[in-house]
Amino acid sequence: MSSIEKIALFIDGSNLHATSKALGFDIDYRRLLGEFQSRGVLLRAFYYTTVIENQEYSSIRPLIDWLGYNGYTVVTKLTKEFVDATTGRRKVKGSMDVDLAVSAMELAKHVDQIVLFSGDGDFRSLVEALQRRGVRVTVVSTLSTQPPMVADDLRRQADIFIDLAELRQKVGRDPVDRPGSREMRQSPQFLARGAINRGDPVE
Repeated sequence: MSSIEKIALFIDGSNLHATSKALGFDIDYRRLLGEFQSRGVLLRAFYYTTVIENQEYSSIRPLIDWLGYNGYTVVTKLTKEFVDATTGRRKVKGSMDVDLAVSAMELAKHVDQIVLFSGDGDFRSLVEALQRRGVRVTVVSTLSTQPPMVADDLRRQADIFIDLAELRQKVGRDPVDRPGSREMRQSPQFLARGAINRGDPVE
């Protein structure tokens, strides 16, 4: 791979989180950034996620703040939580798919490769559209779980497919090593600016 290749990362936050959890490790976002900076000129690293509206404290907030201070462009959308009248289950309404797709198309003329961290089959048409504009698309997800976390048509459409399990040694860290894991409820004072300025990862 050419060292002058221009790359952009597009991370479907909830999808990547679910994939790494299914594989039994957490993403070290500092190492992830470094890994792809070593593969070319990394122009942008976008992280897309939803935040539940009116939720006093979100467990993802420390991660969002840390990413924003450490080289990522974070894009969030407020979602609404509701109770499904048919099933009685709580559901969340809201998706970042369109936002991600629009940004990727806007950036297409400036990059040689886009790396999409998602297994969502809805992105197949986006990948195809980017390819028509001369952009190579790498999809990062996994086939190592049962069932696989990546849609077959998305994997087939991609120019390159990278199984996240193969990147574990380069971008992963075991959940027990991450004090800010989403699985743990951190108190709001964890967001103290001192922690961010020290550069401590807080996922």
